[in-house]
Amino acid sequence: MKTIYSIAELREALGQERRAGKKIGFVPTMGNLHTGHIQLIHQANNHADITVASIFVNPLQFGENEDLDAYPRTLTSDQEKLTAAGCDYLFAPNINEMYPNGQVIQTLIEVPGISDIHCGASRPGHFRGVATVVCKLFGIVQPDVAIFGEKDFQQLMVIRRMAEDLFLPVEILGAPIARAQSGLALSSRNGYLTEAELATAPILNQTICQTIAQISAGRRDYAALQEEAQQRLEQAGFKRDYYTICNRKDLQHAGPDDTQLVLVAAAYLGKARLIDNMVVDL
Repeated sequence: MKTIYSIAELREALGQERRAGKKIGFVPTMGNLHTGHIQLIHQANNHADITVASIFVNPLQFGENEDLDAYPRTLTSDQEKLTAAGCDYLFAPNINEMYPNGQVIQTLIEVPGISDIHCGASRPGHFRGVATVVCKLFGIVQPDVAIFGEKDFQQLMVIRRMAEDLFLPVEILGAPIARAQSGLALSSRNGYLTEAELATAPILNQTICQTIAQISAGRRDYAALQEEAQQRLEQAGFKRDYYTICNRKDLQHAGPDDTQLVLVAAAYLGKARLIDNMVVDL
């Protein structure tokens, strides 16, 4: 695997691959890679001839009092994992390479509506930062296919909407959530959990499974189901953020006649903000 730090060098390298008829797959990350990220690399390998990963901790998607400075930077370990997974190129730019004119006057990409709910309501401006950096990375890498994890369900929808609205010639694929044996969704931020919190964290997924089972059994009083789940999580030691049964098409609150649902949830446990989701077809 070759690690490249400049846009010009990456474009030159990928231009040669493209002229040779190679299909380019892309996996954007913020580093501190875990098994879930590596599964994305494997999926890219299966859909393309050349796999490119990026590692860039994007300041535009972090809000005030969030963990930008504390976010783990583990480049050497990440390079080893990517090499073992069969990644061909790693793009690892610094902030000046990605934002040469600074962040204050940076052109921003906004995906209205879907960006303002759930995680977007809890983290104002977050999805604007995500859409902006992903659009920039698409312009740099020019991939044929890009792979994103379904754990960040709302993020995946934002990126798909952006690519569709801007007519970007890239196929967006989702990859199933990678989980620990306990059911906990793998996340770089799980590293913030203490040993005791790691034992508690799987209760988020267990609660989601319980709610989905109740829906599948015929319950449609979604507001009550959501509140019961929130209380269960609080009793276990979580601090509530959101827990919402949604129409999968637009992530709005589900109605009794909706048949394609997704339950999206986020909750705080100690220093970590955990997210998870589960889909159900009725």
